Amino acid sequence: MPAFALAHLRTPQINEDVLEYIARIQSTLDPYQGRFRVHGADVEVIEGDWPGTVVIVEFPDVERARAWYASPAYQEILPLRLRHIEGSLIIVQGVGPDYDAGRTAARLREVTGTTG
Repeated sequence: MPAFALAHLRTPQINEDVLEYIARIQSTLDPYQGRFRVHGADVEVIEGDWPGTVVIVEFPDVERARAWYASPAYQEILPLRLRHIEGSLIIVQGVGPDYDAGRTAARLREVTGTTG
């Protein structure tokens, strides 16, 4: 099942360290089959506050996402970003192609005893 590394970069800024980080990050993702799905896009805020921007990288599974983050190659370049951009990063498992939110609601109703 796919997994995603999602970074909320609250104070994005461009400088030489950040440019070096961007130039080198793809080579850290390749061994783990990581692919950018969102990178450098403008954010349209529909609800709440969202300072900054978002980056989403897709991996084949959670194990590869975790292995990428812990890899020596990524850990080597990570300080280039951390020194200049405040943010948060999470790894989250995605859903399969047959996911149906209605089935999830039905299971939750059963478990909680809530009626619709």
